[in-house]
Amino acid sequence: MRTSKLRLSYRFRRLAIVLAIGLAMSFSTSPALAQVSPSEILNPDLKALEESYLQQLKTLNQSIARTKFPFPFYLSRFVGLNPAQQAEADSRGLEFVRFQDRVILKVTGNYNAAYDTARLTQNERANATFRTVVLPVLEQVTAALPHDLACDGIGFEISHHAHTRDRSYDYEGKEILVVVLDRDDAWALARASTDPERQEVVNRSKVYVSGTEFGLSLTERDPLNVQALPRSVPAKPDATSTARSSTAAGRSSLLRSNLSLPSASAVVPPPVDTAPASARPTSPLPKASDSPPAIPAPTQAEADRLNERYQSQLAALGKEGAAKYHFVEYAPPAFMVFHDQLALQMTLRNSIQFGPARGSIYKRAAQSFDLFLAPQLKDLSDKVSPDLEFQLFDFSVLNKLSPGAKGTSEAIEFICPRTALKQFVNAEITNQQFLDQSIILVNGVRIALNLQLVE
Repeated sequence: MRTSKLRLSYRFRRLAIVLAIGLAMSFSTSPALAQVSPSEILNPDLKALEESYLQQLKTLNQSIARTKFPFPFYLSRFVGLNPAQQAEADSRGLEFVRFQDRVILKVTGNYNAAYDTARLTQNERANATFRTVVLPVLEQVTAALPHDLACDGIGFEISHHAHTRDRSYDYEGKEILVVVLDRDDAWALARASTDPERQEVVNRSKVYVSGTEFGLSLTERDPLNVQALPRSVPAKPDATSTARSSTAAGRSSLLRSNLSLPSASAVVPPPVDTAPASARPTSPLPKASDSPPAIPAPTQAEADRLNERYQSQLAALGKEGAAKYHFVEYAPPAFMVFHDQLALQMTLRNSIQFGPARGSIYKRAAQSFDLFLAPQLKDLSDKVSPDLEFQLFDFSVLNKLSPGAKGTSEAIEFICPRTALKQFVNAEITNQQFLDQSIILVNGVRIALNLQLVE
Protein backbone atom coordinates (compact mmCIF):
# COMPACT_ATOMS: atom_id res chain seq x y z
CA MET A 1 0.00 0.00 0.00
CA ARG A 2 1.08 3.56 -0.59
CA THR A 3 2.23 5.56 2.40
CA SER A 4 1.27 9.16 3.00
CA LYS A 5 4.48 10.21 1.29
CA LEU A 6 3.18 8.83 -1.99
CA ARG A 7 -0.48 9.75 -1.80
CA LEU A 8 -1.68 11.22 -5.05
CA SER A 9 -2.68 14.85 -4.86
CA TYR A 10 -5.79 14.74 -6.95
CA ARG A 11 -8.93 13.06 -5.88
CA PHE A 12 -10.17 11.86 -9.23
CA ARG A 13 -8.34 8.53 -8.85
CA ARG A 14 -10.97 7.41 -6.36
CA LEU A 15 -13.70 7.61 -8.97
CA ALA A 16 -14.99 4.36 -10.45
CA ILE A 17 -13.98 3.82 -14.07
CA VAL A 18 -17.14 3.67 -16.15
CA LEU A 19 -17.84 2.22 -19.56
CA ALA A 20 -17.19 4.66 -22.37
CA ILE A 21 -20.00 5.71 -24.65
CA GLY A 22 -19.57 7.56 -27.91
CA LEU A 23 -20.55 11.14 -28.56
CA ALA A 24 -23.40 9.67 -30.55
CA MET A 25 -24.75 8.69 -27.10
CA SER A 26 -25.39 5.13 -28.18
CA PHE A 27 -25.04 2.85 -25.16
CA SER A 28 -22.44 0.15 -25.57
CA THR A 29 -23.61 -3.28 -26.48
CA SER A 30 -23.33 -5.92 -23.82
CA PRO A 31 -19.77 -7.01 -23.05
CA ALA A 32 -21.00 -10.55 -23.61
CA LEU A 33 -20.94 -9.76 -27.33
CA ALA A 34 -17.18 -9.30 -26.85
CA GLN A 35 -16.86 -6.79 -29.66
CA VAL A 36 -17.52 -3.13 -30.45
CA SER A 37 -20.69 -2.72 -32.47
CA PRO A 38 -20.27 -1.01 -35.87
CA SER A 39 -23.17 1.28 -34.92
CA GLU A 40 -20.96 2.86 -32.23
CA ILE A 41 -18.25 3.88 -34.71
CA LEU A 42 -18.61 7.28 -36.37
CA ASN A 43 -15.72 7.05 -38.83
CA PRO A 44 -17.15 5.41 -41.96
CA ASP A 45 -13.98 3.50 -42.90
CA LEU A 46 -13.36 2.13 -39.42
CA LYS A 47 -17.04 1.25 -39.25
CA ALA A 48 -16.80 -0.65 -42.56
CA LEU A 49 -13.79 -2.61 -41.27
CA GLU A 50 -15.65 -3.46 -38.08
CA GLU A 51 -18.61 -4.73 -40.08
CA SER A 52 -16.38 -6.80 -42.38
CA TYR A 53 -14.50 -8.61 -39.61
CA LEU A 54 -17.09 -8.53 -36.82
CA GLN A 55 -17.62 -12.28 -36.54
CA GLN A 56 -13.89 -13.08 -36.65
CA LEU A 57 -13.21 -10.48 -33.95
CA LYS A 58 -15.93 -11.90 -31.71
CA THR A 59 -14.50 -15.39 -32.09
CA LEU A 60 -10.96 -14.09 -31.51
CA ASN A 61 -12.00 -12.22 -28.36
CA GLN A 62 -13.56 -15.37 -26.92
CA SER A 63 -10.49 -17.41 -27.85
CA ILE A 64 -8.15 -14.98 -26.08
CA ALA A 65 -10.42 -14.99 -23.02
CA ARG A 66 -10.04 -18.79 -22.78
CA THR A 67 -6.24 -18.68 -23.08
CA LYS A 68 -4.21 -19.45 -19.96
CA PHE A 69 -1.51 -16.87 -19.18
CA PRO A 70 1.03 -16.98 -16.30
CA PHE A 71 -1.08 -14.29 -14.60
CA PRO A 72 -4.69 -13.25 -15.32
CA PHE A 73 -5.07 -11.25 -18.53
CA TYR A 74 -8.27 -9.42 -19.50
CA LEU A 75 -9.05 -7.80 -22.81
CA SER A 76 -10.47 -4.36 -22.16
CA ARG A 77 -11.19 -1.07 -23.91
CA PHE A 78 -9.19 0.63 -21.14
CA VAL A 79 -5.75 -0.02 -19.69
CA GLY A 80 -4.66 0.58 -16.12
CA LEU A 81 -7.77 -0.83 -14.43
CA ASN A 82 -7.49 -2.25 -10.94
CA PRO A 83 -7.84 -6.06 -10.78
CA ALA A 84 -11.17 -5.79 -8.97
CA GLN A 85 -12.61 -3.80 -11.88
CA GLN A 86 -11.35 -5.90 -14.75
CA ALA A 87 -13.73 -8.87 -14.68
CA GLU A 88 -16.78 -6.59 -14.95
CA ALA A 89 -15.26 -3.98 -17.26
CA ASP A 90 -15.90 -3.59 -20.98
CA SER A 91 -14.02 -6.56 -22.45
CA ARG A 92 -14.23 -5.49 -26.09
CA GLY A 93 -10.49 -5.00 -26.42
CA LEU A 94 -10.19 -5.53 -30.19
CA GLU A 95 -10.81 -2.39 -32.21
CA PHE A 96 -9.76 -0.70 -35.44
CA VAL A 97 -8.20 2.71 -34.69
CA ARG A 98 -6.00 5.29 -36.37
CA PHE A 99 -2.40 5.63 -35.33
CA GLN A 100 -0.19 8.22 -37.07
CA ASP A 101 -2.51 8.32 -40.10
CA ARG A 102 -2.57 4.54 -40.41
CA VAL A 103 -5.36 2.09 -39.69
CA ILE A 104 -4.36 -0.35 -36.96
CA LEU A 105 -6.17 -3.31 -35.39
CA LYS A 106 -5.50 -2.60 -31.72
CA VAL A 107 -5.45 -5.21 -28.96
CA THR A 108 -5.95 -3.64 -25.53
CA GLY A 109 -5.79 -5.40 -22.18
CA ASN A 110 -4.72 -5.52 -18.55
CA TYR A 111 -2.16 -8.09 -17.38
CA ASN A 112 -2.07 -8.75 -13.64
CA ALA A 113 1.62 -9.51 -13.34
CA ALA A 114 3.31 -7.43 -10.61
CA TYR A 115 7.00 -7.22 -11.48
CA ASP A 116 9.52 -6.45 -8.74
CA THR A 117 11.47 -3.35 -9.82
CA ALA A 118 14.39 -4.35 -7.56
CA ARG A 119 14.86 -7.56 -9.54
CA LEU A 120 13.77 -6.63 -13.05
CA THR A 121 14.72 -3.60 -15.12
CA GLN A 122 12.12 -1.73 -17.13
CA ASN A 123 13.33 -3.55 -20.25
CA GLU A 124 13.03 -6.94 -18.54
CA ARG A 125 9.51 -6.11 -17.36
CA ALA A 126 8.45 -5.03 -20.84
CA ASN A 127 10.10 -8.12 -22.34
CA ALA A 128 8.25 -10.40 -19.94
CA THR A 129 4.88 -8.94 -20.97
CA PHE A 130 5.90 -9.06 -24.61
CA ARG A 131 6.72 -12.77 -24.39
CA THR A 132 3.87 -13.91 -22.16
CA VAL A 133 1.04 -11.77 -23.61
CA VAL A 134 1.90 -10.08 -26.91
CA LEU A 135 3.40 -13.09 -28.69
CA PRO A 136 0.68 -15.62 -27.71
CA VAL A 137 -2.11 -13.19 -28.58
CA LEU A 138 -0.40 -12.26 -31.86
CA GLU A 139 -0.33 -15.93 -32.83
CA GLN A 140 -4.09 -16.10 -32.31
CA VAL A 141 -4.70 -12.85 -34.22
CA THR A 142 -2.72 -14.00 -37.25
CA ALA A 143 -4.37 -17.43 -37.16
CA ALA A 144 -7.90 -16.00 -36.99
CA LEU A 145 -7.54 -13.20 -39.56
CA PRO A 146 -6.31 -13.21 -43.17
CA HIS A 147 -2.84 -11.99 -44.07
CA ASP A 148 -4.42 -9.47 -46.46
CA LEU A 149 -6.37 -7.91 -43.60
CA ALA A 150 -7.52 -4.51 -44.87
CA CYS A 151 -5.51 -2.39 -42.44
CA ASP A 152 -1.92 -1.22 -42.11
CA GLY A 153 -0.86 -3.09 -39.00
CA ILE A 154 -1.51 -4.69 -35.62
CA GLY A 155 -1.04 -2.78 -32.35
CA PHE A 156 -0.93 -3.87 -28.70
CA GLU A 157 -1.56 -1.73 -25.62
CA ILE A 158 -0.99 -3.84 -22.51
CA SER A 159 -0.87 -2.63 -18.91
CA HIS A 160 1.07 -4.47 -16.19
CA HIS A 161 2.05 -3.71 -12.58
CA ALA A 162 5.45 -2.65 -11.24
CA HIS A 163 6.05 -3.20 -7.52
CA THR A 164 8.66 -1.09 -5.68
CA ARG A 165 9.70 -1.59 -2.05
CA ASP A 166 11.84 0.67 0.09
CA ARG A 167 12.29 1.31 3.79
CA SER A 168 9.93 4.26 3.69
CA TYR A 169 7.30 3.04 1.23
CA ASP A 170 5.73 0.13 -0.60
CA TYR A 171 4.37 1.21 -3.99
CA GLU A 172 2.69 -0.62 -6.84
CA GLY A 173 2.22 1.36 -10.03
CA LYS A 174 1.31 0.53 -13.60
CA GLU A 175 3.34 0.51 -16.81
CA ILE A 176 1.89 0.38 -20.31
CA LEU A 177 3.64 -1.51 -23.09
CA VAL A 178 2.70 -0.48 -26.64
CA VAL A 179 3.88 -2.36 -29.73
CA VAL A 180 2.77 -1.33 -33.24
CA LEU A 181 3.67 -3.74 -36.02
CA ASP A 182 3.42 -3.26 -39.75
CA ARG A 183 0.94 -5.82 -41.14
CA ASP A 184 3.55 -7.97 -42.87
CA ASP A 185 5.81 -7.76 -39.82
CA ALA A 186 2.96 -8.96 -37.59
CA TRP A 187 2.73 -12.18 -39.58
CA ALA A 188 6.52 -12.48 -39.74
CA LEU A 189 6.80 -12.11 -35.97
CA ALA A 190 4.10 -14.73 -35.41
CA ARG A 191 6.07 -17.18 -37.60
CA ALA A 192 9.48 -16.40 -36.06
CA SER A 193 10.97 -19.21 -33.99
CA THR A 194 14.18 -17.61 -32.66
CA ASP A 195 14.98 -14.46 -30.71
CA PRO A 196 17.23 -12.99 -33.45
CA GLU A 197 14.31 -13.26 -35.90
CA ARG A 198 11.93 -11.67 -33.42
CA GLN A 199 14.42 -8.95 -32.49
CA GLU A 200 14.81 -7.96 -36.13
CA VAL A 201 11.05 -7.37 -36.41
CA VAL A 202 10.84 -5.56 -33.07
CA ASN A 203 13.70 -3.24 -34.01
CA ARG A 204 11.80 -1.85 -36.98
CA SER A 205 8.45 -1.61 -35.17
CA LYS A 206 7.08 1.11 -32.92
CA VAL A 207 7.53 0.32 -29.22
CA TYR A 208 6.61 2.55 -26.28
CA VAL A 209 6.70 2.04 -22.52
CA SER A 210 4.35 4.37 -20.63
CA GLY A 211 4.30 6.82 -23.53
CA THR A 212 8.06 6.98 -24.17
CA GLU A 213 9.60 5.46 -27.30
CA PHE A 214 11.53 2.39 -26.25
CA GLY A 215 14.24 0.12 -27.69
CA LEU A 216 13.00 -3.24 -26.46
CA SER A 217 15.71 -5.88 -26.20
CA LEU A 218 14.58 -9.52 -26.07
CA THR A 219 17.88 -10.83 -24.72
CA GLU A 220 19.59 -8.05 -22.75
CA ARG A 221 18.93 -6.53 -19.35
CA ASP A 222 18.86 -2.96 -20.64
CA PRO A 223 17.01 -1.50 -23.65
CA LEU A 224 18.58 -0.74 -27.01
CA ASN A 225 19.39 2.77 -28.19
CA VAL A 226 16.23 3.96 -29.92
CA GLN A 227 18.15 6.40 -32.12
CA ALA A 228 20.08 3.53 -33.71
CA LEU A 229 17.01 1.46 -34.62
CA PRO A 230 15.07 1.41 -37.90
CA ARG A 231 11.34 1.94 -37.57
CA SER A 232 9.22 0.39 -40.30
CA VAL A 233 5.83 1.91 -39.45
CA PRO A 234 5.88 5.23 -41.33
CA ALA A 235 4.15 8.32 -40.05
CA LYS A 236 1.96 8.43 -43.15
CA PRO A 237 0.65 5.68 -45.43
CA ASP A 238 2.67 5.06 -48.57
CA ALA A 239 1.45 4.31 -52.08
CA THR A 240 1.61 0.55 -51.52
CA SER A 241 -0.52 0.50 -48.37
CA THR A 242 -3.51 -1.79 -48.76
CA ALA A 243 -5.54 0.48 -46.49
CA ARG A 244 -4.47 3.71 -48.17
CA SER A 245 -7.60 4.13 -50.24
CA SER A 246 -9.92 3.71 -47.30
CA THR A 247 -7.73 5.76 -44.98
CA ALA A 248 -7.35 8.66 -47.38
CA ALA A 249 -11.01 8.66 -48.30
CA GLY A 250 -12.00 8.68 -44.66
CA ARG A 251 -9.69 11.47 -43.55
CA SER A 252 -11.68 14.45 -42.44
CA SER A 253 -10.54 17.96 -43.16
CA LEU A 254 -10.54 18.34 -39.38
CA LEU A 255 -7.28 16.40 -38.98
CA ARG A 256 -5.06 19.44 -39.08
CA SER A 257 -2.66 19.39 -36.17
CA ASN A 258 0.10 17.25 -34.77
CA LEU A 259 -1.92 17.38 -31.57
CA SER A 260 -4.47 15.09 -33.21
CA LEU A 261 -4.21 11.53 -31.90
CA PRO A 262 -6.03 8.24 -32.09
CA SER A 263 -8.66 7.37 -29.54
CA ALA A 264 -8.60 8.02 -25.87
CA SER A 265 -8.03 4.34 -25.39
CA ALA A 266 -5.81 3.91 -28.38
CA VAL A 267 -2.10 3.32 -28.73
CA VAL A 268 -0.12 5.66 -26.50
CA PRO A 269 1.95 8.17 -28.52
CA PRO A 270 5.37 9.43 -27.50
CA PRO A 271 5.45 12.58 -25.35
CA VAL A 272 6.59 15.93 -26.67
CA ASP A 273 10.38 16.24 -26.65
CA THR A 274 11.24 18.92 -24.09
CA ALA A 275 15.01 18.46 -24.12
CA PRO A 276 17.07 21.53 -24.99
CA ALA A 277 18.11 21.78 -28.62
CA SER A 278 21.76 21.32 -27.72
CA ALA A 279 21.00 17.91 -26.19
CA ARG A 280 19.16 16.52 -29.20
CA PRO A 281 20.87 14.58 -31.98
CA THR A 282 21.24 16.63 -35.10
CA SER A 283 19.80 15.51 -38.41
CA PRO A 284 19.90 17.08 -41.86
CA LEU A 285 17.06 19.40 -42.66
CA PRO A 286 14.66 18.20 -45.35
CA LYS A 287 14.77 19.86 -48.70
CA ALA A 288 12.15 22.45 -49.43
CA SER A 289 10.79 20.25 -52.23
CA ASP A 290 10.24 17.43 -49.70
CA SER A 291 8.13 19.53 -47.34
CA PRO A 292 4.48 18.47 -47.19
CA PRO A 293 1.96 21.03 -48.36
CA ALA A 294 0.60 23.25 -45.63
CA ILE A 295 -2.82 22.21 -44.38
CA PRO A 296 -5.21 25.14 -44.05
CA ALA A 297 -6.44 25.97 -40.58
CA PRO A 298 -10.00 25.01 -39.72
CA THR A 299 -12.65 27.70 -39.91
CA GLN A 300 -15.61 28.43 -37.69
CA ALA A 301 -17.80 27.38 -40.61
CA GLU A 302 -16.36 23.87 -40.31
CA ALA A 303 -16.99 23.89 -36.56
CA ASP A 304 -20.57 25.03 -37.24
CA ARG A 305 -21.06 22.16 -39.66
CA LEU A 306 -19.93 19.74 -36.95
CA ASN A 307 -22.33 21.35 -34.49
CA GLU A 308 -25.16 20.95 -36.96
CA ARG A 309 -24.26 17.36 -37.81
CA TYR A 310 -24.10 16.29 -34.16
CA GLN A 311 -26.73 18.67 -32.81
CA SER A 312 -28.90 16.01 -31.18
CA GLN A 313 -25.93 14.15 -29.70
CA LEU A 314 -24.39 17.32 -28.29
CA ALA A 315 -27.75 18.28 -26.79
CA ALA A 316 -28.08 14.85 -25.21
CA LEU A 317 -24.57 15.09 -23.78
CA GLY A 318 -25.44 18.54 -22.43
CA LYS A 319 -28.60 17.21 -20.79
CA GLU A 320 -26.73 14.36 -19.13
CA GLY A 321 -23.93 16.75 -18.16
CA ALA A 322 -26.40 19.11 -16.49
CA ALA A 323 -27.59 16.25 -14.30
CA LYS A 324 -24.17 14.71 -13.50
CA TYR A 325 -21.35 17.19 -14.15
CA HIS A 326 -22.81 20.64 -13.40
CA PHE A 327 -23.12 21.65 -17.08
CA VAL A 328 -24.98 24.92 -17.55
CA GLU A 329 -28.30 24.32 -19.31
CA TYR A 330 -28.08 27.33 -21.61
CA ALA A 331 -24.79 26.31 -23.28
CA PRO A 332 -24.59 22.67 -24.43
CA PRO A 333 -21.23 21.29 -25.60
CA ALA A 334 -20.17 22.72 -28.95
CA PHE A 335 -17.28 22.75 -31.39
CA MET A 336 -15.32 25.96 -31.83
CA VAL A 337 -11.99 27.15 -33.24
CA PHE A 338 -9.21 28.19 -30.88
CA HIS A 339 -5.74 29.17 -32.14
CA ASP A 340 -6.42 27.53 -35.52
CA GLN A 341 -7.42 24.23 -33.94
CA LEU A 342 -10.79 22.61 -33.41
CA ALA A 343 -11.90 22.43 -29.80
CA LEU A 344 -14.87 20.80 -28.08
CA GLN A 345 -16.08 23.31 -25.51
CA MET A 346 -18.01 22.42 -22.35
CA THR A 347 -19.24 24.91 -19.75
CA LEU A 348 -19.60 23.84 -16.12
CA ARG A 349 -20.86 25.71 -13.06
CA ASN A 350 -18.42 25.25 -10.17
CA SER A 351 -19.94 23.58 -7.12
CA ILE A 352 -17.28 25.14 -4.87
CA GLN A 353 -18.36 28.33 -3.11
CA PHE A 354 -15.78 31.12 -3.11
CA GLY A 355 -15.60 34.31 -1.11
CA PRO A 356 -15.54 37.87 -2.48
CA ALA A 357 -13.73 38.58 -5.73
CA ARG A 358 -10.82 40.24 -3.92
CA GLY A 359 -9.34 36.79 -3.23
CA SER A 360 -6.52 35.36 -5.35
CA ILE A 361 -7.53 34.36 -8.87
CA TYR A 362 -4.62 31.90 -8.89
CA LYS A 363 -5.84 30.10 -5.80
CA ARG A 364 -9.38 29.96 -7.18
CA ALA A 365 -8.07 28.59 -10.47
CA ALA A 366 -6.02 25.92 -8.67
CA GLN A 367 -8.93 24.86 -6.47
CA SER A 368 -11.32 24.91 -9.42
CA PHE A 369 -9.09 22.45 -11.19
CA ASP A 370 -7.96 20.15 -8.37
CA LEU A 371 -11.21 20.00 -6.40
CA PHE A 372 -13.87 20.40 -9.09
CA LEU A 373 -12.74 19.73 -12.67
CA ALA A 374 -9.99 17.08 -12.30
CA PRO A 375 -12.22 14.51 -10.57
CA GLN A 376 -14.57 14.60 -13.56
CA LEU A 377 -12.10 14.56 -16.44
CA LYS A 378 -11.83 10.78 -16.80
CA ASP A 379 -15.59 10.38 -17.04
CA LEU A 380 -16.02 13.38 -19.34
CA SER A 381 -13.28 12.30 -21.76
CA ASP A 382 -14.76 8.80 -21.94
CA LYS A 383 -18.05 10.27 -23.15
CA VAL A 384 -16.48 11.53 -26.36
CA SER A 385 -16.07 9.20 -29.31
CA PRO A 386 -12.41 8.56 -30.21
CA ASP A 387 -13.33 8.74 -33.89
CA LEU A 388 -14.13 12.46 -33.76
CA GLU A 389 -11.07 14.28 -35.05
CA PHE A 390 -10.56 17.48 -33.08
CA GLN A 391 -7.47 18.65 -31.24
CA LEU A 392 -8.47 20.43 -28.03
CA PHE A 393 -10.85 20.26 -25.10
CA ASP A 394 -12.03 23.60 -23.72
CA PHE A 395 -13.46 23.27 -20.20
CA SER A 396 -14.97 26.57 -19.07
CA VAL A 397 -15.63 26.68 -15.31
CA LEU A 398 -17.94 29.41 -13.99
CA ASN A 399 -17.20 30.60 -10.46
CA LYS A 400 -19.77 32.48 -8.37
CA LEU A 401 -17.99 35.12 -6.29
CA SER A 402 -20.87 36.83 -4.52
CA PRO A 403 -24.46 35.82 -3.70
CA GLY A 404 -27.61 36.82 -5.50
CA ALA A 405 -28.82 36.58 -9.07
CA LYS A 406 -26.75 39.61 -10.04
CA GLY A 407 -23.68 38.67 -8.01
CA THR A 408 -20.22 38.83 -9.53
CA SER A 409 -18.71 35.79 -11.22
CA GLU A 410 -15.74 34.75 -13.32
CA ALA A 411 -14.97 32.21 -16.04
CA ILE A 412 -11.83 30.07 -15.87
CA GLU A 413 -11.04 28.17 -19.06
CA PHE A 414 -8.77 25.13 -19.16
CA ILE A 415 -7.89 24.53 -22.84
CA CYS A 416 -5.91 21.33 -23.21
CA PRO A 417 -4.66 19.04 -25.99
CA ARG A 418 -6.37 15.67 -26.19
CA THR A 419 -2.93 14.07 -25.83
CA ALA A 420 -2.33 15.72 -22.48
CA LEU A 421 -5.80 14.88 -21.22
CA LYS A 422 -5.34 11.22 -22.11
CA GLN A 423 -1.98 11.10 -20.31
CA PHE A 424 -3.42 12.83 -17.26
CA VAL A 425 -6.45 10.58 -16.80
CA ASN A 426 -4.20 7.54 -17.32
CA ALA A 427 -1.88 8.75 -14.52
CA GLU A 428 1.07 9.20 -16.88
CA ILE A 429 1.61 12.88 -16.00
CA THR A 430 0.91 15.01 -12.92
CA ASN A 431 -1.69 17.73 -12.58
CA GLN A 432 1.05 20.36 -12.92
CA GLN A 433 2.45 18.76 -16.08
CA PHE A 434 -1.06 18.66 -17.50
CA LEU A 435 -1.64 22.36 -16.79
CA ASP A 436 1.77 23.26 -18.20
CA GLN A 437 0.63 21.82 -21.55
CA SER A 438 -2.68 23.68 -21.36
CA ILE A 439 -3.82 27.27 -21.79
CA ILE A 440 -5.59 28.81 -18.79
CA LEU A 441 -7.71 31.91 -19.19
CA VAL A 442 -9.43 33.92 -16.47
CA ASN A 443 -12.15 36.07 -18.00
CA GLY A 444 -10.28 35.80 -21.30
CA VAL A 445 -6.85 36.75 -19.90
CA ARG A 446 -4.17 34.06 -19.95
CA ILE A 447 -2.45 33.22 -16.67
CA ALA A 448 0.38 30.92 -15.56
CA LEU A 449 -0.60 28.54 -12.78
CA ASN A 450 1.85 26.89 -10.38
CA LEU A 451 -0.20 24.71 -8.04
CA GLN A 452 2.42 24.44 -5.30
CA LEU A 453 2.90 28.20 -5.06
CA VAL A 454 -0.77 28.86 -4.39
CA GLU A 455 -1.29 26.19 -1.72
